[in-house]
Amino acid sequence: MNTPTNQYQPVLEVENLDVRYGNFQAVQKVSFEVKAGEIFGLLGPNGAGKTSTLSAIEGLLKPNGGAIRVAGYDSRKQPLEARAAMGVQLQSTSFQPELTISEIIRLFAGIHGIALSAERTSAILTDIKLDDSASKRFGQLSGGQQQRVSLVIATIHQPPLVLMDEPTTGLDPQSRRQLWLRIEAMREKGHSILLTTHSMEEAESVCDRIAIIDHGQIITIDTPQAIIDDNRDRPEVIRASRKGKITLEDVFIGLTGDAIRS
Repeated sequence: MNTPTNQYQPVLEVENLDVRYGNFQAVQKVSFEVKAGEIFGLLGPNGAGKTSTLSAIEGLLKPNGGAIRVAGYDSRKQPLEARAAMGVQLQSTSFQPELTISEIIRLFAGIHGIALSAERTSAILTDIKLDDSASKRFGQLSGGQQQRVSLVIATIHQPPLVLMDEPTTGLDPQSRRQLWLRIEAMREKGHSILLTTHSMEEAESVCDRIAIIDHGQIITIDTPQAIIDDNRDRPEVIRASRKGKITLEDVFIGLTGDAIRS
């Protein structure tokens, strides 16, 4: 894909994003960027504005204000180019139930104008350790296997930006750790990743930088360790600590409160 960007420009730029549903302001003046080769986490409680922000980036909803640029393409002026420059892996994905895994991969490759030979399809399945499952339907796979297939489909067209919405929800520790390794491998292949997660362990382990959003506004953006260091002496963070050592979860609860969100 030819893009108007270069390696020194951010792959994703979100500037003063506003999203409203009637009189409710879901996202207010949100700004951040994802750099080339970066794994960037967007964290926040339920209802904080993560989904609305991600939906605006994906092009699923029209924001009320602000600008979004993907690989240099303005999502308002060049929506098709912006969407083509990203891949999306949702938390829960359903595919055509009558198709096998190899047929699903070839179908979505074809949607992006990519012809996959049987040999190439087999090589992809071998890479994600599903070569013995080529004839299975998507619903016959475990959660971890489904996520591997979904990730292949999200990146089949080699997009500069990959959006991942809570990708490890419901996975066992082994599957979660394997997906982390695949996310890091994606970066090595030149992808930038924006992921949402409720797992503080995941954010610390995988993300180069994170943004914490609450009530539709960005509270802080930095590396996980820098956010911990900058907030460890706040009284509300100290109160949130359960074992004496300040963690990212302590900081997160200190900044966003300990009330359960619906």
